[in-house]
Amino acid sequence: MAAAAPPPPPTPAPEGFNDVPRGSTPMGYPLFSRIRLAHPTDVPHIHKLIQQMAVFERLTDLFVATESSLSSTLFTSPPFQSFTILVLEVSETPFVEHLQCNNSAYPPTIKTHNLDLPIDDPERDLFRSNGGDAVVAGFVLFFPNYSTFLGKPGFYIEDLFVRECYRRKGLGKMLLSAVAKQAVKMGYGRVEWVVLDWNVNAIKFYEEMGAKILQEWRICRLTGDALNAYVNA
Repeated sequence: MAAAAPPPPPTPAPEGFNDVPRGSTPMGYPLFSRIRLAHPTDVPHIHKLIQQMAVFERLTDLFVATESSLSSTLFTSPPFQSFTILVLEVSETPFVEHLQCNNSAYPPTIKTHNLDLPIDDPERDLFRSNGGDAVVAGFVLFFPNYSTFLGKPGFYIEDLFVRECYRRKGLGKMLLSAVAKQAVKMGYGRVEWVVLDWNVNAIKFYEEMGAKILQEWRICRLTGDALNAYVNA
């Protein structure tokens, strides 16, 4: 009895056929993020982020900070003992472990986000981080305060900002979570910040994060001439 003929070879797929969009993976478009302690070389980026935040908050008339004033007042104390900045970086390629900005005070936080569409960042070159393909996408600035009712210190968040093209990707949540996690680690009692009453998206986001919006409190502030009037008081 003759042996059965071997099955025909499989028909090759047409050359160049690929059902995965260029630049993506079967899981989408990966975006790699890292939160790390800021250092003095980040000041130019931090200054530009604050300027963009002033535009977003419609408070450009109050924005007078310069790179020089930031450099002379930040980074004067160990992290978490005074003004502390965490920088958010993103990259289309993974952050290499041995090239991470290792710091015993705050080891960097790394996360991968699988997005449905790639991010078009028109300011990529302007915000390119030092020595790599990563770009700065946001930051959070906070410092210690104290609750006499709790009898414990806490953190007050002065600024939390993510550039527009990177919003609604979970990056703001990462920054807020990083501060809250550090507060718990240090045995602090609470984390506080303020939000503009017209920013309904931010209010909803903070409530979803578990924050309580204190409607009965108002901010009192002395600044400018009103503050300087006390020089001889």
